[in-house]
Amino acid sequence: GRCRLLCKPSALAQHLVRSLGRSAVLWGGRWLWPCWPQLQMLRQLLQPPEPEPVMARELLQLPDAGLVALDWLVGPGGPAGGGGGISSPVLLLIPNAAGKVTGGLLQLGLRALERGFIPVIFNRRGHNGCPLTTPRLQSFGDPGDLREAVTYLRCRHPSASLLAVSEGSGSGLLLAYLGESGSSSSLAAAACLSPIFRGRDWFEAGMPWLYEWPLLLHLKQGLSRYAGSLAEAVDMDGLLGSRSLRELEESLFCRTRSRPTSWEVYWERNEPLRDADEAAVPVLCLCSADDPVRGPPARTLPMELFRSSPYFFLLLTPRGGHCGFPRRGPGRCWGHEAVLEYFRAMAEFLRTEERRKGLPRPR
Repeated sequence: GRCRLLCKPSALAQHLVRSLGRSAVLWGGRWLWPCWPQLQMLRQLLQPPEPEPVMARELLQLPDAGLVALDWLVGPGGPAGGGGGISSPVLLLIPNAAGKVTGGLLQLGLRALERGFIPVIFNRRGHNGCPLTTPRLQSFGDPGDLREAVTYLRCRHPSASLLAVSEGSGSGLLLAYLGESGSSSSLAAAACLSPIFRGRDWFEAGMPWLYEWPLLLHLKQGLSRYAGSLAEAVDMDGLLGSRSLRELEESLFCRTRSRPTSWEVYWERNEPLRDADEAAVPVLCLCSADDPVRGPPARTLPMELFRSSPYFFLLLTPRGGHCGFPRRGPGRCWGHEAVLEYFRAMAEFLRTEERRKGLPRPR
């Protein structure tokens, strides 16, 4: 349709152009709903998926005794989580930075489950009901806890392809992980739905209140449960009185009692693309030009990165809102189908390259 794939020319890029070009979901017709990205965003935040998925939670203990939660999606009435076939690819789903597991993310997990994937949701410390056992949370671009989760998934499914997809501001975590890990990331491919590329600019610019206030309240509600344990590390009165996501971020990670730091130094360590040149895993970034949360494309999309890196691919659509990408009929989000098609095309390309070069499959 009117989607464009922006990337550095390569054999993989040509293969993706052919594969995505054959996908019917990219060929949209005339429809008024995509013209209202704010309403799409509100619907996505409030509407649960149909059917409601069954999940099996697993708590993973980290080296400092902290906990993250892995929620295995098992369908509306399926068997125990993580029980796919030995060669079924594992799809790690990363929610936004507020830990909000939206209906859209769950819908993507259900679609992946139907296609033979093993979907699992990564929940940060203290998010989505995960117990907070240390007075420490995961900052915007600190991939340490995600690295531990990926290592665990690799040990649990040693022969399966490991894939990852992030939603919205949660992409900051995935992009930072790919940059820091380089060729040792253990991922075969990754995708970002409506990613936030420049974290500091995003926090400083602010967002539409329709998006910021629900996420701010969601975060405060979760943090208030751990007021006692967090009080020794941060000023809880100032934190719960925050009037913006930026104020909340500063209260949590800059104005700490033990190791206070400046806003500038914080972002030197947490910008998603700080090590983007080291990334060695193909990443599809699905973005919309009318995204009301990320902001104008000219200011928020790192076009030079997609022109220079052979691993970053930008699928840009004129309309789609923030993580919405609406379409008629079942599924209601063509972005999910595009991401799953991308993963299928990546697997096909890697198999072809292995046969052409006569390389053994990695164990």
